[in-house]
Amino acid sequence: MSLAAPYFADGSSFLDFAKAVAPDVLAAAFTREAQQGSHDICPPPTATTVVALTYAGGLVMAGDRRATIGTQIASREIEKVYPADSHSAIAVAGTAGLAIELVRLFQVELEHYEKIEGNPLSLDGKANRLGTLVRGSLGLAMQGLAVVPVFGGWDRSAGAPRIFSYDVTGGRYEEREFYAVGSGAVFARGSLKKLWHTGMDAPAAVATAIAALIDAADDDAATAGPDVGRAIWPVVAEVDRDGYRRVPDPVLAETVAQIFAERRTHMVESP
Repeated sequence: MSLAAPYFADGSSFLDFAKAVAPDVLAAAFTREAQQGSHDICPPPTATTVVALTYAGGLVMAGDRRATIGTQIASREIEKVYPADSHSAIAVAGTAGLAIELVRLFQVELEHYEKIEGNPLSLDGKANRLGTLVRGSLGLAMQGLAVVPVFGGWDRSAGAPRIFSYDVTGGRYEEREFYAVGSGAVFARGSLKKLWHTGMDAPAAVATAIAALIDAADDDAATAGPDVGRAIWPVVAEVDRDGYRRVPDPVLAETVAQIFAERRTHMVESP
């Protein structure tokens, strides 16, 4: 059996290849069916708050673990922060199923490019590719099935971490210090504005990200703080010149305990 022409076409984009060979596997291909149906009867789960911030030598991304359907908790253990490749990370908020599909497609897109070209994309190139994927689901976003990511990584050419935010049209914006997206984003950004400072190290950045999620959970019912009773912690990842790594749960548990202890002390000492 001979292969179709797209298998031999030039190009390093897996998305373009998939559109030519099997367009039905892409989320954007389901737009017509989504328009004809209704998701009001059984709305899909929504992933909520994620944050990203830079520190001296890298960046931290963190996401709470709650997904909601209206006022109900759909999941207490959803993950919203993933490695995009060895030196970058992506965090997602919005329609949970589409968000996970976007992450997987983006991971394959970057891996496909590197295999075809023999070198990884630049960080700017990765950020642009993600914007293209987001824009491809604009039809779904206009129906209320939006996915909004945050992307960041180590820029090898600049020798520095960089963070990028997006809107539902695929518009890409670089954030210099920190960013948050999701239902609790306004509260998380307010917390980051007070806690972030130039020159902070990785442990301080991890603590700041977790504190921002705790503050968001105080005011946003769709955002979950650390669940100490169930030992469910936010997903937190660091990216620096050595690559992506997930912060272990024991470290997160210790950091959460320290944050709560400091806040209790502050409340006792306050007049």
